[in-house]
Amino acid sequence: MLELEDALARLLAVLPEPAREQIPLPGACGRVLSEPVSAGTDLPAFDNSAMDGYAVREADVAGANPESPVGLRVIGRVPAGQVFAGELTAGTCVRLFTGSPLPRGADAVVMQEDTRTPAGQPDEVLILESVKPWENIRLQGEDVKRGCVIARTGDILTPARLALLAAAGSGRVHVGRQPVVGLLATGSELKEPGEPLAAGQIYESNRAGLEPLIRQAGGIARVFPLIPDEPAATRSAFEQALGECDLIVTCGGVSVGDMDLVKKAFEEIGGSLEFWKVAIKPGRPFAFGRKGQRFLFGLPGNPVSAFVAFLLLVRPALRRWQGAVEITLPSRPGVLAEPLVNPGTRRHFVRVTMDVAGTVRTSGVQASHILSSFALANGLVEVAPRTTLAVGTAVPVLYWE
Repeated sequence: MLELEDALARLLAVLPEPAREQIPLPGACGRVLSEPVSAGTDLPAFDNSAMDGYAVREADVAGANPESPVGLRVIGRVPAGQVFAGELTAGTCVRLFTGSPLPRGADAVVMQEDTRTPAGQPDEVLILESVKPWENIRLQGEDVKRGCVIARTGDILTPARLALLAAAGSGRVHVGRQPVVGLLATGSELKEPGEPLAAGQIYESNRAGLEPLIRQAGGIARVFPLIPDEPAATRSAFEQALGECDLIVTCGGVSVGDMDLVKKAFEEIGGSLEFWKVAIKPGRPFAFGRKGQRFLFGLPGNPVSAFVAFLLLVRPALRRWQGAVEITLPSRPGVLAEPLVNPGTRRHFVRVTMDVAGTVRTSGVQASHILSSFALANGLVEVAPRTTLAVGTAVPVLYWE
């Protein structure tokens, strides 16, 4: 039985190098960059006004105040997207709006609230407050300089990164190719939700929960029909799925019972089992195998075991497949409001809820078949074997999207 880190290292070591493709920026959210991106322009692209107001020469309004305003002649009006062709000289100003390019000769902007227009004199403005040099001006390149790297290989394209790349002129990006992931569930007792149940049958739920997790990890999920506990049907389903997908994720059939057919069926179609069993709770009966450049990730059938094993072992593989640098679950700091106890010999990933203040509690019963407590959970806390974490202990809480 492998430790989690050993199992993860072994499966990551045999994954293929990320392939790349170029795609338009719209639709690239969540994808992984396969080459760095440099800014095609300065940000801001030119000196511009940070607000509605008047472009001035700072020296002209140095003594301005409400009791002794300074009058200036308005020689132009520049909406955003236009440019003032002239140049400010002593005693003049230009009406600007947020984003308007700064006219030549100006070195500050007086906000509109600090001005007053004399009655009947639309070409004059009274300045009621002085300004400092370059006040209320966004300087060219103060955010980003043209040519500098603004996103690196392995970065995940978040909405904020997409906005930055768009502002810097990037219309297309090179990203890692998404893996096509076949999602299968085995078990003669399983029925599709909504169908009538016979005695001894249950509704299959793992695929409904894992399919969005695959998409969130950047994979393209392909959900296959339920597989009965029959050797021929299992082999046939695996051959079809491996022929259409880069890897398959199976649920159930990886333990030691007579009806646990996944490992044997995979080997019978030419696959090799790399390892089986990982020292975690829940999720111990996890199987990993390969057939050429196609891969098997065999999850347990119990719902919580399947989810936890996916989050700890499959999700990192899907991220690495695309070239991501950060592949493990992110974490947030929390503080225990109740003790967490693990009397066993395996690391226990306890389902917890953490509120906005960082207070952490168990989400309910921790048995691997209890879905209700997993549905309430928003994180996992690892508890080492034969360990009790006391109330008040600071813990990292692993979370998922």
